[in-house]
Amino acid sequence: MPLRLPDRLPAIDLLKQENIFVMGDARAHAQDIRPLKIVILNLMPLKITTETDLVRLLSNTPLQLDINFMKLQSHTPKNTPIEHMMMFYRSFEDMQNEKFDGMIITGAPVEQLDYEEVSYWDEITRIFAWARTHVTSTLYICWAAQAGLYYHYGVPKYQLPKKMFGIFPQTPLDAQLPIFRGFDDTFKMPHSRHTELHRDDILARPELTLIAESEESGVSIVMARGGREFFITGHLEYAPDTLDREYRRDRDIRDDVDLPRNYYRNDDPEQGPVVTWRAHANLFYANWINYYVYQETPYNINEIA
Repeated sequence: MPLRLPDRLPAIDLLKQENIFVMGDARAHAQDIRPLKIVILNLMPLKITTETDLVRLLSNTPLQLDINFMKLQSHTPKNTPIEHMMMFYRSFEDMQNEKFDGMIITGAPVEQLDYEEVSYWDEITRIFAWARTHVTSTLYICWAAQAGLYYHYGVPKYQLPKKMFGIFPQTPLDAQLPIFRGFDDTFKMPHSRHTELHRDDILARPELTLIAESEESGVSIVMARGGREFFITGHLEYAPDTLDREYRRDRDIRDDVDLPRNYYRNDDPEQGPVVTWRAHANLFYANWINYYVYQETPYNINEIA
């Protein structure tokens, strides 16, 4: 929870330099607490699994969150009951006049297609553009991160010779950023992708800041617009058994599937996974909600611009 201190108290600036959340009297008196509105555009095939993964992380905050699920009008999911979609999801057309404090756009199993070949490319780019005027801060995950960087900044993706699959150590490049408050010098992140971003392409765009990377898995997290956009190439939201289920599924239908790296105990699937990313995943999402959604959003949500 935030520290509430008298306005202009010298300690406020010192604490802020340490990424301690401090609320002055002026803001404290001005707010009649409302829930933060979060919208999730869920592009993953197994909608319910992804919902559970994300809501688990978002629930790790004392702030009240109003979670909304968005669906595409131009794409009908095949692996989620239509009744579930009708009950819990609304289309972009139904939501485009609303404003949200935070947004999460998930990955999608289309990364080996050219962006313009994706059947819903026109609709999702409309959503990317809409988010800039209707959302305080947006997290783009995996394919959405690549697609968002391509659409907004012209950053290309590249085919990998072999799938990036496993748990890889990441290094924060600016430990003073609030998104990394409480982080260790390295943290682990699951990856499952066939394409990658190149570091030089990110550094060539002055609007982008590379804030985390890995010697093994490359570009990890990119920030833009002062934290109004985060592009995450991996899956901090993954549950402990997600890579295991993916590995067993693919192993049964293909003969070129490698074990996920740094995942199973003693590299033995029968011994199960070792979870090494959960604590930092919880911390990352809590920091995002606290520092980039809650502290940056106006009290009147309609003032988001």
